[in-house]
Parts: sequence; structure tokens; C-alpha cells
Amino acid sequence: MIRKLLLSLVAWVAFMGVAFAQVDVNKADAAALDSVKGIGPAKSKAIMEERAKGEFKDWPDLERRVKGIGEKNAMRLSEAGLQVNGKSRDGAPRKESGKK
Repeated sequence: MIRKLLLSLVAWVAFMGVAFAQVDVNKADAAALDSVKGIGPAKSKAIMEERAKGEFKDWPDLERRVKGIGEKNAMRLSEAGLQVNGKSRDGAPRKESGKK
């Protein structure tokens, strides 16, 4: 019984680590971009095509170059784990990782 409980706890912690993983728009492949809530295959393709022209400098650059990513959407994507050059969007709420 204790083994099952411990195994469940370990699996839950591992899952939570994946759920809150950060994805950098300049380094991620299409599959990693698709894993961000709010980005599907069409949006990840648009991001990859724009990134091929040059890396995104910051969040405003991403918002300007990728159709459909405006300020509100950028806030949601940042909250879901998307980053530009390792940074979340200014003003975006941060999800708790469950660690204290």
C-alpha cells in the first residue's frame, strides 16, 4: 500500500515538473511549441517561419511578427510557460510550481 502511494506521489511530482516547464520561443522545436497551452500546429508553424528570418528579440518583437499573438494572447502564452530569450512577458501572472 505504501509503495503504491509513494509511486503515485513520485509520478505526480514528475508530471507537475513537465506541466510547468518553460519553453523558449527561440530554442524550441515545433513539438515543444505545441506543448504550450494556446499554441497549436498552425501557430507553431507561423512562429518557426518567422524565427527562420531571425530570432525574436523580445516579447514586442514576437507580437509584431507573428499574426494572432497580441498583448492579451502573449500574456496567456507567457503564463502557460512560453518565454522569449528566457524571459516571461512583463506583467504576466506566474503559475505556482507547487514548490515552497
